[in-house]
Amino acid sequence: MRIIIPMAGKGKRMRPHTLTVPKPLISVAGKPIVQRLVEDITKVCGEKVEEIAFVIGADFGSEVEQTLIKIAEGQGAKGTIYYQEKALGTAHAIMCAQKSISGKTVVAFADTLFKADFVMDTEKQGVIWVQKIEDPRQFGVVKLDSNGVITDFVEKPEKFVSDLAIIGIYYFKDGDNLKKELQYLLDNNITEKGEFQLTNALENMKGKGIKFEPGKVTEWLDCGNKDATVYTNQRVLEFDKGKPFLRGKNIDIKNSIIIEPCFIGDNVKLSGSVVGPHASIGANSSVESSIIKNSIIQSASKISNANIINSMLGEAAEVKGKPLDLSISDHTQIIV
Repeated sequence: MRIIIPMAGKGKRMRPHTLTVPKPLISVAGKPIVQRLVEDITKVCGEKVEEIAFVIGADFGSEVEQTLIKIAEGQGAKGTIYYQEKALGTAHAIMCAQKSISGKTVVAFADTLFKADFVMDTEKQGVIWVQKIEDPRQFGVVKLDSNGVITDFVEKPEKFVSDLAIIGIYYFKDGDNLKKELQYLLDNNITEKGEFQLTNALENMKGKGIKFEPGKVTEWLDCGNKDATVYTNQRVLEFDKGKPFLRGKNIDIKNSIIIEPCFIGDNVKLSGSVVGPHASIGANSSVESSIIKNSIIQSASKISNANIINSMLGEAAEVKGKPLDLSISDHTQIIV
């Protein structure tokens, strides 16, 4: 089994946080988004994952690459790095890792998390993971026949055709066939709005008799913008409530209250504060005389005399003052 993770996007909707770190490496409940994604996929695969290939921007840097390699190795897999120089669509992004596309292959785009209670049947020809949603107009959806086989892929339908939204995770029993169909799009310049799209390859494969079936997840969590990511942090903390890794080492707590669920990283100092519920405090941060709830605080941040709700603070941020709804980046200071 191989996993391909296209993640070269600039994460513009998550700025300013993505000015200094790729969106998939932003931490949610103490772990980078992409690490959580890889761990969850590995759990439901039901087979050993031999390789995890990451498609990144050429300017992400060696530190990011080393982090990704370690994430793969943490799952007992080989980590491989590929580059996408230009944003030319989902099909193009996947094909940047073409040397790793072979045999049983999962493709997962790194801006989503999920919870599922199934183990994938890897003998199926193809599985497209979906979630039932109330308003599907902003998503790609699938239609099913009476046997539960996917008959149509519809991108952002204006009229209702299905409420099963594609969440961005796909399984292919024959990765070599996927690669061939993607190459066909590139060779023949088949695009949608100027980009090479995976859905066109899926349609071609379906037309040639490949059966795609839905893998229905129990919860689909978006990390596309600040508010969505804060909500995802809340839900992940609920899932992981009570697990040991939610507490780091050498935590210094004085006259403070922690309202579960929370993540508290290594070497965090809490003084005269109330933290939680649904707060994640990164390593080496300090919180003094403050209230923090439903927020993500990255590492090495300093907070004092503040009331922080529904917020994200980047690495080494500093906040002093009154209640704010924040989305600030690394090395930022706000003193009120």
